[in-house]
Order: sequence, then C-alpha cells, then structure tokens
Amino acid sequence: MMVRTQKRFVLVMAMLLPAAPLVAHHSFAMFDHTRTVTLAGTVTKFQWTNPHAYLDIDVPGSEAKHYTLELTSINMLQRVGWRSNIVKAGDQVKAVMAPLLSGQPAGLLLELTLADGKQMELPVPAIGTYKRTPATE
Repeated sequence: MMVRTQKRFVLVMAMLLPAAPLVAHHSFAMFDHTRTVTLAGTVTKFQWTNPHAYLDIDVPGSEAKHYTLELTSINMLQRVGWRSNIVKAGDQVKAVMAPLLSGQPAGLLLELTLADGKQMELPVPAIGTYKRTPATE
C-alpha cells in the first residue's frame, strides 16, 4: 500500500514539474500600460543578466534623475539582434519606457535609440498594449 502511494506521489510531481517555470515568472502588471515616458540621457550601466537585462541611465535637467529600465531576457534580446556590447556606459541614448505604477524612477524599456540614430527593437510580450504618450522635448 505504501509503495502505491509513493508511486502516485512521484507521478503527480512528474506531471506538475513542467508547469513550475510558468508559475515562477512575473507578469508586466507592475508597469503603467496607460502612458509612456521618453528619456534622453547617459548610460551608466548595462547589465546583460538573466532573467532580465537592465539599463541604467542618468537624465540631466532641472530634475536630474537616475532611472533603471528593465528589458526582457537576454535570450529574447539576442533573437532580435541585441548583443552584450551594444550599449556601454557613457553612451547617449533616447529611451521610451512604461513607468512603474509605484512612481519610482524605473520602468520597462519599450524603445531604445542609440547615439547614431539606430533604433533597437525590444521583444516585449504584448508591446501593443502600452499606450504611447507623445514625447515632451
């Protein structure tokens, strides 16, 4: 009887194990889908890490701020042409982000324009659900 219970337990666990990665990944609900913010600034750090890459930029002006922008996974970024050396500290960039709902200076990177004018594609799932706000320059 005990062996039968153990076999059932192992069978159930084997069926549930493939679903674990789906539960572990977060959604994009923490980002504001109703507006975007356009930033022009200097890259201070580009983190090519799993599970997500991050881009830190300093935005000059009367209210200078440091922003941390989350990107998708490096696997998804590589599929659309990104590489670990595409952005470096000191680079001037223009970024369009979906800000955090909390109001902190951070968000989800939706568009990136490099200093040479090259626009980098961002493979954000359901990117069309983010309502674009015209840039105020």
